[in-house]
Amino acid sequence: MKRVLKVLLVIFAGFVVLLVLNAVALSHETKNAEVNVDGGRLVETSVGALQTLDEGDPEGTPIVLIHCYTCSLSWWDELAPLLAENHRVVRVDLLGHGGSDKPRSGYGMEEQARGVAEALAELGVNHATVVGHSLGATVAAALAAQSPEIVDGIVDIDQAPDNSYGSLSLSAKLGLVPVIGQALNRLVQIGPTSTVRDQYKEVFAPGFNIASGFENPDQVVDDLRAMTYTSSDQSAAEEDDYVSERPLSERLVELGIPVLVLFGAEDQIYDTDEAIAAFDDVGFETEAIAGAGHSPNVEKPDEVAPLILDFAAGLSPAPAPPAPAKPKKAAEPQKQKAKQKQKAKSGP
Repeated sequence: MKRVLKVLLVIFAGFVVLLVLNAVALSHETKNAEVNVDGGRLVETSVGALQTLDEGDPEGTPIVLIHCYTCSLSWWDELAPLLAENHRVVRVDLLGHGGSDKPRSGYGMEEQARGVAEALAELGVNHATVVGHSLGATVAAALAAQSPEIVDGIVDIDQAPDNSYGSLSLSAKLGLVPVIGQALNRLVQIGPTSTVRDQYKEVFAPGFNIASGFENPDQVVDDLRAMTYTSSDQSAAEEDDYVSERPLSERLVELGIPVLVLFGAEDQIYDTDEAIAAFDDVGFETEAIAGAGHSPNVEKPDEVAPLILDFAAGLSPAPAPPAPAKPKKAAEPQKQKAKQKQKAKSGP
């Protein structure tokens, strides 16, 4: 019996050592940026290289799309074409996500916003409607505070004033616990795609077919596997710190720009009614999307697009009226007399 116990202790000790070594390895892991979407472009910024995708009418007023936590610019695949007919549509992968760099630090909201601002400046984008989904809306607020020349208005898709309006699932909470989180991250890399996809169930309405919302049916799996443990862990922690310090609703009010708030009526992460009420209380326009969960941009793009387009149209300055035609000056008396004399000399 003692021998069995010793063997079990050795196995347990070995397991603990493996967990610690895995945690150390993943905490130091980084990934370089790479273009992973057709038409994508890497833009160097002070926080790292960010992947961008520039589509639509290059002469149209810009709409900038910033994705959610553990997502990528591909989460706009169904919505972006609906916005691009008369607008320039620019998507950005946040640091640590998609095809962008994944360094060991730099995931604060101000740093994320600075990177996005520098990428947009490189692309020549200003006076834009900035649409942020969840984490993306928090970055949009920081972007507007830093670079008001870039942001004329913000569309907040399913981002509550702070995290007290909802709660994470048990698996999501465990993913943020040191050592355990790294172990779960390792399982994400090697586990079956169905298990990874299941971690996104809360991000959509109950029963939504996740694969149907993307051009790539395994998009959510690819996006989660593209991240490092550090980029996942720090992005969540930094966003929580930012809104805990001052709620998003308060920050948006201080910006003094138009804001439209859209929430899926069946959001499983935040309490939709309470979140919308908080934004109503500070005077923002709000809309609940029936049948959608936390990601109406993926679930109901046909309903979300007109709301964004109407909002963007309201931000555009009205064209200047044409200048009134200047009245022709009457001929000066001396010139009129000269013309009469010339006519008399020349005869009929």
